[in-house]
Amino acid sequence: MKTFPKIVLGVFLFAAVLFISCNDNDDMAPTPAQMSLYEKLGGTAKVADPNNPGTMIEKGRLAYRSVVDSTITLIVADIVAGSSGNFGAHFAPLVAEVSAGNTTNVAVLSKNLTDFFSANTGGGATNTYSGLSMTAAHNPATNPRMGVKATNANYDKFIGYVGTAAGLNGVTDPVIINEVVAVLESLRTQVVQP
Repeated sequence: MKTFPKIVLGVFLFAAVLFISCNDNDDMAPTPAQMSLYEKLGGTAKVADPNNPGTMIEKGRLAYRSVVDSTITLIVADIVAGSSGNFGAHFAPLVAEVSAGNTTNVAVLSKNLTDFFSANTGGGATNTYSGLSMTAAHNPATNPRMGVKATNANYDKFIGYVGTAAGLNGVTDPVIINEVVAVLESLRTQVVQP
């Protein structure tokens, strides 16, 4: 009688261990649907930083920084060329600084945007954002580097610049582009203020 419960217990434990080990997916790579946007853009794998020789950067962060920098370049170029319409008024203080040869705040803007997107799309603990809230950052009353409040048309134009910049940096997968647009759309009410 005593061996029967031990056998049953042994079989039960063996079955439990087998069941748990068969369902343990920790060693399996996530499917694209399970990956964060940061992971889809390269994740935490380290590569040489093209802007800082001798240093390494996460591929996801590099992807964001490249798109951010290209977006800033497109915006400034269109404003300087006069082809941005009323969008230029929003970034007038920044463009005035750049036109005067001061790129310090462009570097700050690039870092802040890269930090923001890296931290908020799955970049993990190594990517943090400590800048202004999106509402404060886009309100001229709290951020003197913004010329005027953004309109929906301004924001649509900005999303277009991001799409162009993504393409210039090899980000052409429609799934990833749609995820980037979804992130940007989730911020619309914070950026476009009454």
